[in-house]
Amino acid sequence: MAPVRVLCIGEAMAELSEAGAAPDGAPLLRLGVAGDTMNTAVFLARAAGEAAQVDYVTALGRDRWSDRIAGFMAAEGVGTGRIRRLPDQLPGLYAIDTDAEGERSFSYWRSRSAARQMFGAAGAAPDFSALEGAELLYLSAITLAILPPDIRAALIARLGALRAAGARIAFDSNWRPALWESRAAGRDAVSALWAITDIPLPSADDEAALFGDGSEAETHARLCALCPGTGALKRGASGPAPLGGEAAIPTGGWPRVAPLDTTAAGDSFNGGYLAAILRGEGQGAAMAAGHALASRVVQVRGAIPPRGAKGPEAG
Repeated sequence: MAPVRVLCIGEAMAELSEAGAAPDGAPLLRLGVAGDTMNTAVFLARAAGEAAQVDYVTALGRDRWSDRIAGFMAAEGVGTGRIRRLPDQLPGLYAIDTDAEGERSFSYWRSRSAARQMFGAAGAAPDFSALEGAELLYLSAITLAILPPDIRAALIARLGALRAAGARIAFDSNWRPALWESRAAGRDAVSALWAITDIPLPSADDEAALFGDGSEAETHARLCALCPGTGALKRGASGPAPLGGEAAIPTGGWPRVAPLDTTAAGDSFNGGYLAAILRGEGQGAAMAAGHALASRVVQVRGAIPPRGAKGPEAG
């Protein structure tokens, strides 16, 4: 069987994360590559094997760091032929800080990231040719947030047309309020994506923060009613709940781990879940695969642990 052609759409950035301490106690930092949908692209490529051909859609500069980002993706088996390279532009940068429980917070330098022009500049006619030929397109609310509003609206319309022509849409509503011009704009864009999403992969806390849900049950019921497809609601250590039709929230049974760094927990779940779906596995097996992969990833520092990293195997 031919591999499924998957396009992951978003922003790839330079990442600063903790890497222990020097003999004098000064913190050491690791310079890596990450970005929510790019993390998922890497984990999906690792987990899916021959079941998927994964490419990444973004824009980078022509500088050495952009070359390093593209080289990292290529080394991980993620196709780079649909990446737009822009002169005089740079990729974004972010730093991870973790607390005693492993919960992460981020600082960003991305306001002029090349990825904001992956489909063209504001006010210009967008170029969506990089999306052609995909059987599955995966993006997040961060992808939407970094685009100019007119390009964002055009992308949503284009995704709807591609879906009508037979492609499937997978979406994660990563809510980062600082990236949006307003909460109302975020709700409108995310709601529009949910209405055309075949594989919804939201996190309960993001959805509650954006839509004001009072409980996980309320979030679950709203998404089951709104989304046409079947997916999973991520609930952190409580494990995923199935979405679609009459799916019910499970009361327990998911293994728990003590996280060292929760960066990319949701992104790795998405990669493991999608890989299982593309291998033809059912909903339960896909949720188990996603949860197992995320459980390993949160026990290693940084978004994408290198192959062979010390500690639990991380993809």
